[in-house]
Amino acid sequence: MSGLFTRNNKKDDQEDQHNNTAENGSTSNMARDSAEHEPTERDRLLPADPHRRPPHADGYLDPDDPAVSPYNLWTVRAVRYITIFFAYLTVVWWILLFVSIFVSPPGLHTRGSGFTDFSFTTLTLGVLLCSLLFFSAPSMAMRVCQGIIAVLLLVDMIIIVSIARLRAEEGPPGIASVVWATLMCMWCVTTDRIVASGKREEEERLTGRAETRRTLSGWLGVLLATVILVVYIVIAFFLTATLIIRARDASLTYDGNRYFVDDGKYKVHLACVGNVTEDKNGNPYPTVLLEGGESALEYDFEYWVWSAIENGTISRYCYWDRPGYGWSDNAPSPHSAGMSAENLATALALKGEEGPWILVSAGYGSLVSRIFSARNLRNVRGIMMIDPMHEDLLYRIGNPWIGLRRWGWGILSPLGVQRVIGAVFKARTREDRVYGEDAKYTGKYVKAKLQESLVATSLTKSEVATARTIESPDTPLVVISSGVRMANDEDWARKQSDLTKITDNLVSWDVVNKAPHEVWHTYDGRRIMEKRLKELIKAARKSKDVVE
Repeated sequence: MSGLFTRNNKKDDQEDQHNNTAENGSTSNMARDSAEHEPTERDRLLPADPHRRPPHADGYLDPDDPAVSPYNLWTVRAVRYITIFFAYLTVVWWILLFVSIFVSPPGLHTRGSGFTDFSFTTLTLGVLLCSLLFFSAPSMAMRVCQGIIAVLLLVDMIIIVSIARLRAEEGPPGIASVVWATLMCMWCVTTDRIVASGKREEEERLTGRAETRRTLSGWLGVLLATVILVVYIVIAFFLTATLIIRARDASLTYDGNRYFVDDGKYKVHLACVGNVTEDKNGNPYPTVLLEGGESALEYDFEYWVWSAIENGTISRYCYWDRPGYGWSDNAPSPHSAGMSAENLATALALKGEEGPWILVSAGYGSLVSRIFSARNLRNVRGIMMIDPMHEDLLYRIGNPWIGLRRWGWGILSPLGVQRVIGAVFKARTREDRVYGEDAKYTGKYVKAKLQESLVATSLTKSEVATARTIESPDTPLVVISSGVRMANDEDWARKQSDLTKITDNLVSWDVVNKAPHEVWHTYDGRRIMEKRLKELIKAARKSKDVVE
């Protein structure tokens, strides 16, 4: 019995020795293999442990081990660094576009979009940051959302590049912004796929299988990323819808022509109606030159002048759109009333119009007319101002909070929510959007109002003050004021009285009771305006510069 036990022990010892020899051989083989080649990111992170028991007897890691990460792959790390680099470039471009809203650097001026390039860049930055924030947790939902945004941006790029008017309005900054936005969204889709593939590969290499589960924090991350990207999809959708509407509005015809001003940087719209008439000595009678107030002149201010032509009160008038209004492009920032007066003079010269002029203006436009009059004394035969803005009240539109609010509306204007709703549900026409009731929602108009606000108490006020000192005292003057505004605003009433003294030749000053700031909206207002215009023309014809 004892001998049998001894033989069995010897047999077991021989088997253990054989197993140890095999294991040592295997270990030495692994060491030799390791010595033969340098380890790569796809090598097993830990060698097989012969003493471990299932389920980790093969050397695999637990799926929740921090070492199981797609960042183990150099390709994933490289893609992340490239994405960060793209984000830095986008931030620099975003800053440049932000600055150009207030002071336009050379080459960064967009002629008719206002804030569209800035909005595209902001969307691009948002998509890149979202991709970086959830970089190591890729999901199909993120790829689908990013793909939808990329498709919408591709449509935007095609619209801008293919429509000549939009291409001119956006210019190089706008085109570059939409192209960059499209490429970055495509890059984010590719990045997410690369990370997802790398994550699956690392899980198979380190844990033995691709992980199909997510932790609660992982699902919350996917949900948050999806919600953010859905918001971006809505933004991209409205950007696309607004561009489609802008492309439709670009086909609207207009009277007159558009002329390049300010060394060819942008165009302004100018048109004339009626025929030039002359007195018995061959001298031309004055042409009425209209300057709108706080909205596009074509909206309703021009209509009463047209009726004055029909009944023979006047024979001819010209009108134009200040930069940012109607069919005129945006001007680079900053832009003051005096700069608008120079634009008007340039457009008139390009059209071949020499005057003489009777200036008829309203609201803020009266500041432009006064500057134009002071700079063109020989050709101005009379001034008619309708509830005009006084230079001492410019602080009201130059208030920083007003400027901040307009900037905020400008940032939102490329979405065109009001224009899209108006076109779909309220049957708004192209005329409504270009120069009518909905024109105030366009980025071009908002930028023009922001520009007026930014320089109201500095450049514009200084220009008007200078114009007042050199205005001809003999120029016939008519002032028509809003009775409602004067009754509700003592400062406004006092400054209206002061405006009757900008020349020494006051023809009349009328206060139209029950008339709002837009005096021509009432019948009495239109009647008095036409009556005073007729008197002003008679006074101008009797002036010393006109020979009867």
